Amino acid sequence: MSDATLHATDQNPDDFAVQIADQIESFLVAVTEVAKGDEPESAVPFLLLEVSQLLLAGGRLGAHEDIVPDERYEPDSGPEPDVDGLRENLVRLLDPIDVYSEVFDPYEPRKAPVPARISDDLADVITDLRHGMSHYRAGRTTEALWWWQFSYFSNWGSTASATLRALQSVLAHVRLDQPLAELDGLDTDQGMGDDTLEFEAGRVMAQEIAHPLGIRQAK
Repeated sequence: MSDATLHATDQNPDDFAVQIADQIESFLVAVTEVAKGDEPESAVPFLLLEVSQLLLAGGRLGAHEDIVPDERYEPDSGPEPDVDGLRENLVRLLDPIDVYSEVFDPYEPRKAPVPARISDDLADVITDLRHGMSHYRAGRTTEALWWWQFSYFSNWGSTASATLRALQSVLAHVRLDQPLAELDGLDTDQGMGDDTLEFEAGRVMAQEIAHPLGIRQAK
């Protein structure tokens, strides 16, 4: 990797900030539109595309040298916008495949998978991104980049990565016509007492999930 990549903001700080902000803004707008539920048949493929593109911005932030904010203490960016409505819309939209299993840290040995929700993940990511966007819109560009980079490492990067894996897995099962394990046994409100994740007995064929989501299967 060249120094030009890692030190992009040293040469073109405004260009770098604008590009990252544009990618983040595009994600925020797109997921908000998907959550309205006007086109449920394209929700999963569209979310897969948008999360993938967001992680490109995250990768650029992650590869960059540490961004140091102008102020020692973070300026108050005002109240955080409520995401509960968006979260609830996503729950309804993604109901057949919302809950999935996730390992938080692949480098922590012997950790059992835990249940997670795509709807919760997307709302969590959006909260982080909106916080940085409030700084950016207020003209605090360095503060925005610092926050997006810091929260990429501490939260939204791993959360978006997990969401991407879940969405990709759904499409892979459907397109390859492979059965999905019954997901009703996953409950995000209950702890997993054992070291292994247990699913309820039974199988759900891929077409049963593909149909309500409008996902085209391979012939």
